[in-house]
Amino acid sequence: MKLFLQRLTPVVGLFLIFSLLGCATYQNKVQEARDALTRREYATALNDLKPLAEKEGDDQLVYLLDYGVALQIAGKIKESNEVFLRADRLAEQVDYQSVSRFAGSLALNEEMVQYKGDTFEKIFVNAYLAMNFLELGQLDDALVEARRINEKYLKYRADEKKKFELNSFSKYLSALIWEASRSYDDAYIAYNEAYKIDPTIATIHEDLVRSAKLARRMDSYQDWKKKFPEVKEDPSWYDKNLGELVVIYQQGWGPRKVPSRSEYRFPALMPVYSETQKARLTIANKSYLSREVYDVQGAAIETLKDDQGILVAKRLSGLATKAVLSDQVRQKNELLGNLTWIALNIADRADVRQWSTLPQTIQTIRLPLAPGQYQLHLEGLSASDVVTGENLEGQVVDIKAGQKKFIIWRSLK
Repeated sequence: MKLFLQRLTPVVGLFLIFSLLGCATYQNKVQEARDALTRREYATALNDLKPLAEKEGDDQLVYLLDYGVALQIAGKIKESNEVFLRADRLAEQVDYQSVSRFAGSLALNEEMVQYKGDTFEKIFVNAYLAMNFLELGQLDDALVEARRINEKYLKYRADEKKKFELNSFSKYLSALIWEASRSYDDAYIAYNEAYKIDPTIATIHEDLVRSAKLARRMDSYQDWKKKFPEVKEDPSWYDKNLGELVVIYQQGWGPRKVPSRSEYRFPALMPVYSETQKARLTIANKSYLSREVYDVQGAAIETLKDDQGILVAKRLSGLATKAVLSDQVRQKNELLGNLTWIALNIADRADVRQWSTLPQTIQTIRLPLAPGQYQLHLEGLSASDVVTGENLEGQVVDIKAGQKKFIIWRSLK
């Protein structure tokens, strides 16, 4: 700290401060790319995000995450996986911050500290990898990600991370993958763990009943049957002659970080309005609605709320650092010292970095089907079931006995 203050001479310090004032925030840099994705102008979005993701630096991880999602939305699944694998390695590296860098974050702003991602985001990386492999029909590779999800889950649980940090969707997705591989006992364990994290998952009651029976855990099966009397077992769940279509639907946009109106040094989350709130699948002349399995917006809100104590402590330390630095300048030149105090406080802005291309919610549609080829149609619906114009149509799926076929779809409006 002392070394940092000594090096920050009045002239150099003020030059640095005013340079920072002119720098665009993370949100400004990715806004045009997100708007392009909403318009389905994929090439424009990818061209904007690629140079940001490839540039090494403190913000590289967050840009890699956004770029990986953009590639998935654009249908470039293999390229998306290459980016997410790189992001996964980067997120797991030891977090090292030099003394001068940390001091700079106190004197100036939190954006001088390397972005490492929130816990639920780190688990999400493997969920996105798994979804991509499922889309490609590479079940073995998806199983590798299911194991990675479990490794991270055990690590974070040992670190006493809170439930909202453990990302129930990733655990739920790993259960789907285990079930697809007919590892029914592993699937049951994963469904049970997802239930412990979030008992409000829309499909979890039937998932627990079905997976317990498939795993031949008959005591557990009977216990769940008693606990969830509303679950009506469908014989098709256990029919080995049938296949299953699984639609994983990513709805809308998660909330965006912005400077708080009450205190500009702190971030706040601003919800992003989405007209499309659910999906309707039409196949074989019948229609089915999506059901929510994960509230990404809720996890983001809880994470930021939990971080408030740490943020307050850092900013209080930052104010003390600014006072010391300004006083040192003031001893040589009172006017310049006062200007330093003002400039340092103006430069102290909220850290609004986040994985901002995540959806608002994740929903699923699961449908047992006889073997054969089917043409499906997915369309977005508003909260009042009005068609919004977003759709996926003309896609043909090949359903095989005893196998699951996965379709990943994202609505953006």
